[in-house]
Amino acid sequence: MHILLTNDDGYNALGIQTLYRTLRSQTNHDISIVAPEGQRSATGHSITLFQPLFLTEHNLDGHLKGYSVSGTPSDCVKLAIQGELISKPDLLISGINHGSNLGTDIFYSGTVSAAMEGVLLGVPSLAISLASLECTNFEPAAAYLAEQLDIIVQHHRAGLVNINIPGKPQTEWRGLKVTKLSKAVYENVFERRVDPRGRTYYWQCGNLAQDLEMETDLRAIQEDYISITPMHSDLTDFECLQTWQARFDRK
Repeated sequence: MHILLTNDDGYNALGIQTLYRTLRSQTNHDISIVAPEGQRSATGHSITLFQPLFLTEHNLDGHLKGYSVSGTPSDCVKLAIQGELISKPDLLISGINHGSNLGTDIFYSGTVSAAMEGVLLGVPSLAISLASLECTNFEPAAAYLAEQLDIIVQHHRAGLVNINIPGKPQTEWRGLKVTKLSKAVYENVFERRVDPRGRTYYWQCGNLAQDLEMETDLRAIQEDYISITPMHSDLTDFECLQTWQARFDRK
């Protein structure tokens, strides 16, 4: 199996490099990396239209090459597959992201968007995140994915699976839960400041609101479970669709 790795933290980020080394040492799959040249978190599904995309080639073990790209995570996936930088992968893995991607995070996340771009191009995709900004040990998360990869792939023929791993020692993980997306949102605060030249600027920050609903990704992480959420690209509200069709579709 040929696996494409990408992310939104950048080509040299610890998460993706740890995942690459772990998959190389623990599996027999061919692995390519096409990732942004630097930090591109919270870029969502944006693509670059009015600027060129520059590449830097990196040597990987074996006969495959890695590329860092000046654009967004979605640019990387489109360029890798549609630009034929690499042969079409059998699986795309985006991550390991430093920080969670839960609930409404997915609409802003470059990590999840890169995986969704893979789905749109016909490649089954996984997004994997370490659900802590304080934890920098990606080894347990990478080892878990390597151990479970064949099982996940067997049950994952299409679409996207969003995986969040507790940012704690593996001995504190309580197991696995298959979850739905939470409805939690960030309680954003915009801190107003003034620079030395008198110009006003703002820093955006915020805390993730608690979600007490059962069977959600956020609830699972709060209780120290691995969260796996199956997703797809169709945002159609089918219940509303039927209502509107009944009201407006006239023959």
